[in-house]
Amino acid sequence: MNPVLDFVPVWTVILGAAVFFYVLLDGFDLGVGILHAIAPDDEARAVMVASIAPVWDGNETWLVFGGLGLLAAFPAAYAIIIPALYFPIAIMLLALIFRGVSFEFRYRDTPRRSFWERGFEIGSLLAAFAQGIVLGAFIQGFQTDGHVFTGNSLACFSPFSVVVGVCLVFGYALLGAGWLVLKSEGALQAWARRQGRFALGGVCLALLVVSVWTPLAQASVAQRWFSWPNIGFLLPVPLITLLIVVATWRSLQRPSASFGPYAGAVGLFAMSYIGLAISLWPMVVPYRLTLWQAASSPSTQAFLLVGTLLLLPVILMYSGWSYWVFRGKARAHSTY
Repeated sequence: MNPVLDFVPVWTVILGAAVFFYVLLDGFDLGVGILHAIAPDDEARAVMVASIAPVWDGNETWLVFGGLGLLAAFPAAYAIIIPALYFPIAIMLLALIFRGVSFEFRYRDTPRRSFWERGFEIGSLLAAFAQGIVLGAFIQGFQTDGHVFTGNSLACFSPFSVVVGVCLVFGYALLGAGWLVLKSEGALQAWARRQGRFALGGVCLALLVVSVWTPLAQASVAQRWFSWPNIGFLLPVPLITLLIVVATWRSLQRPSASFGPYAGAVGLFAMSYIGLAISLWPMVVPYRLTLWQAASSPSTQAFLLVGTLLLLPVILMYSGWSYWVFRGKARAHSTY
């Protein structure tokens, strides 16, 4: 008999990439929404909105793709994670809906534009914070009995998850500031650099707190990072992260560096993602189920993979084309 092909690594890479693309792409436009609340003037707000107007809704494609992919490829994980994180996921989705409505209505309902702008800002902040709660609760792990979640749905709102929520707000603000440095010029660009330095400080503090708190709370994570010879092999991860922090800070101080701040923010998210993967591998439900234990049947994964491999190039193509068409500096009151 021929051995059954193992599609779990393939689906792991696909879903991991989908989550990463969502965080980077929707992260910067959520970050712009967060910074919008403290923008210096109406002209700056108009440029900020114009910088994300052509692409913000397409960025959320990756959220839908990731959720459906998790359900199809790892149904046992989906059955545990969704009930455990029901409330922060609901808050996130409602915030994204209200944010999207506010974004569109600010163009049409001019007499109440200030109301819709507040909705855009609050929706962005709540969505970012809720995603941080989801991440923090995921790292903590869930109470289960086999493939069934048996814990309290409010347990996700723990001190650790709240701290991670605040951390992600700073991270998205850094992405948003980097995007504005790339897409704006003059006074707004200088203002974005200042906000980026402030956000970078928050991100550094967040990385330190989470990096210390997680191994203290989870013995398996501490064993993964601090046992020998793992500590020698994994030492480049924090060292590279430190180098990216220094490079990002310097690029935020150089008026000539337009792409550097955003690239630095992407690099920090990438290293955080790698660190998280190292800490939890091969778990898809932390400390309970591995990827293989939660996976659907090989025939199901193979069937779904055919459609996914046809769909993915289309998503990548129209996403890349959108960014190419709307490249360059944003201008106030431009439409799409």
